[in-house]
Amino acid sequence: MKKIILASQSPRRKQILEWAEVPFDIIVSESDESFPSNLLPADAAIHIAKNKALSVIKNSRTDLPVLAADTIVVLNNRIIGKPNNRAEAIKILSSLSGQQHQVITGVAILYQQKEILFTDITDVLFHDLNPAQIKYYVDHYKPYDKAGAYAIQEWIGVVGIHSIAGDFYNVMGLPVSKVIRALETL
Repeated sequence: MKKIILASQSPRRKQILEWAEVPFDIIVSESDESFPSNLLPADAAIHIAKNKALSVIKNSRTDLPVLAADTIVVLNNRIIGKPNNRAEAIKILSSLSGQQHQVITGVAILYQQKEILFTDITDVLFHDLNPAQIKYYVDHYKPYDKAGAYAIQEWIGVVGIHSIAGDFYNVMGLPVSKVIRALETL
């Protein structure tokens, strides 16, 4: 497979691509992560991912394919972002407790004149979490850089998730099997 550019600082996306043995370099460029309020959640994730990829192309002038992704959590049709502090993380996890939510990753692959945009959606159901579990997780794992205030591969995923329907790696931040298939079409 041809080398690509990963437009992400995410250690999880980096790790997933390494596991898939995709050759890549990382180039990150600041981009606007806002989106028009009228977009559906899946469209918002794609919008943000595409802006990340475009920013890298504009600022680095690379001739390699650029892969960018954005993962969001959606509960009752409402996007749940990253918590800004401990209180917000506790509030988010309390709202997810005992509930099913969706993890949506928008993916953008830009190369020359080609543009591949898609989403992957995974349903995640949490067990009922008690306040002590939530506070333990927040205090020990500090999930402030994670949409939905959690990472499936950490303690909360091991003890708190009842089930998932869809791609586990999507919940980690990159639906890698779909990404590989898309890269093979370039």
